[in-house]
Amino acid sequence: MEFTHVSAAGGQCSVRVAGPDSRHAVLLLPDAGDPVDVYDAVSERLHNSDLKTVALESIDGVSDDAILTVLDELKLSWVHLVGSGAGAESAWTLAAKTFGRFASLIAVNRCHPAIADEQGTVRAADCPPVELPTTLVVGSSLGRASADASGRFVYSDFRVVQLDGAANVVADEPAALATEIVLRTSPW
Repeated sequence: MEFTHVSAAGGQCSVRVAGPDSRHAVLLLPDAGDPVDVYDAVSERLHNSDLKTVALESIDGVSDDAILTVLDELKLSWVHLVGSGAGAESAWTLAAKTFGRFASLIAVNRCHPAIADEQGTVRAADCPPVELPTTLVVGSSLGRASADASGRFVYSDFRVVQLDGAANVVADEPAALATEIVLRTSPW
């Protein structure tokens, strides 16, 4: 993977860019504290499906505006958005509040911010609905009831994929996650 530092919102973001020079790109947002290579196994599979990947090395301290600036700096006007944990929280917000930048949303282990999770936490009651084809991939850390309830805040095709026994979907089930991403990027 190519390591790139991009100036964004008054600071620097480190991103890993790889894959074929394709018109389809996938933006990968990690969970807080994830290692920089957390998406490498997923990315490898996406490259085999003719998808370019852009993975932020860390989501810590990165605002939604900074993420959009990274896309501008890389000249990516249209991407598929993938996020895990805290990265999924940013992905939900970006997808809901940014029209015309994203083709699809794949959120991992994080329900829509207006839905209470299993601990009863509502992260952003004012987060608007998403108008993108959306897949919510859940492992053992998010209950199915919260995942299904997120469908009320998706005004497009919505799927929930449950991967029983996967505590960390990105690390434990990279092939399954890559498959769900590829399904969302296909126009058929």
